[in-house]
Amino acid sequence: MPISPTVLLAEGVIIHHPELVNLYGCSVGEETKIGAFVEIQKRACIGRRCKISSHSFVCEGVTIEDEVFVGHGVVFINDRYPRAAIGDRLQTDQDWSVIGTVVKRGASIGSGAVILCGVTIGEEAQIGAGAVVTHDVPPRATVTGVPARVAVVNHREHRA
Repeated sequence: MPISPTVLLAEGVIIHHPELVNLYGCSVGEETKIGAFVEIQKRACIGRRCKISSHSFVCEGVTIEDEVFVGHGVVFINDRYPRAAIGDRLQTDQDWSVIGTVVKRGASIGSGAVILCGVTIGEEAQIGAGAVVTHDVPPRATVTGVPARVAVVNHREHRA
């Protein structure tokens, strides 16, 4: 699994096991850490000081802003109605268009979460482990469940 020459890695990016990732056509910001068995596809953008934990999949069309935590085994999706074939032929890039997703600054996504396409996860929002995010998440909200629903509106006010 390679790090393609098409990848833009900013200064201070840490990839402890570069032989165990698959990065191509993406950009990764300063001081970001990327775990083993991570795939980041073309036209995905990872901000500064992020942590992308092992076994996560960041597909084309995903923008992750600065200081975002992505837990182990998080999966992003960029197609609402995926198909392998159209009629009697395999689907090609021309048969579909990417639906983007944005994760705003300081958000945290728990392990095993699935993020459907077309959503925005607000600043400092928290996504619970195993949640399936199907709609936008407000800033500083905590969402949990399948499908994910708001559990706490402003988690900063609830900290001790």
